Amino acid sequence: MENGTETLSPNQLRHLIARRIRAEILANTLKPGEWLRQEQLAQKYGVSHTPVREALQDLVGDGLVEHVPYRGTRVVEFTLADLLDLYTVRAVAEGLAARYAARNVTPEELQELEHAFQQLKNTPINVNVDEHRKLHRQFHQLIHSFSRHAYLIRSLNQMWNTFPTLMLSNFEQTANRPIGRGDVAVAEHRAIVDAIKAHDGEAAERSMQQHIQATAQSIAAVVEHNRRKED
Repeated sequence: MENGTETLSPNQLRHLIARRIRAEILANTLKPGEWLRQEQLAQKYGVSHTPVREALQDLVGDGLVEHVPYRGTRVVEFTLADLLDLYTVRAVAEGLAARYAARNVTPEELQELEHAFQQLKNTPINVNVDEHRKLHRQFHQLIHSFSRHAYLIRSLNQMWNTFPTLMLSNFEQTANRPIGRGDVAVAEHRAIVDAIKAHDGEAAERSMQQHIQATAQSIAAVVEHNRRKED
């Protein structure tokens, strides 16, 4: 076993291995469609087959990997249609979170939101893709938390922690490259912040939905444009 894993309980070890596999999938080290062999993973992480098998079961439940009968387990592959479906769901759910946030946000939280926006604005995606995506996720998750709706927060955080990054990694055109929305995205985020500051739930919901829908359209345009070039 790896150093430090000897003292872990079976349940802790299972979750540790799941986190490591998840991190490799999100980092695109384990690529869409790649087969995950228990023996190889057990050797890689220095553990027995049992925690690897249980970790893969957890990841199947999360939708990160899929079990193919008689063949094994592999990292899921998403189509562009899958990605657009996700963004449609996000637009509805995050629109509600923004509406609730406008209603429930405190003055201290508004300062925190403004700071998050400024950090995001001052870290252009074409300068640092990974840092920008991190700050972008934090900005959205702040709004989720300000909604005060626990189930909505959990659902959106799970979605954000996994699927946008994972789905983008399924397309070579977007895996490690900026989409290039620049000042338009900044203006959309500014509109969301201003609506929440004004405690205007309807405007906050509308601005959030427009932002997410526009992002989806931009991703689809980039993917389709590159496909046509390849053809």
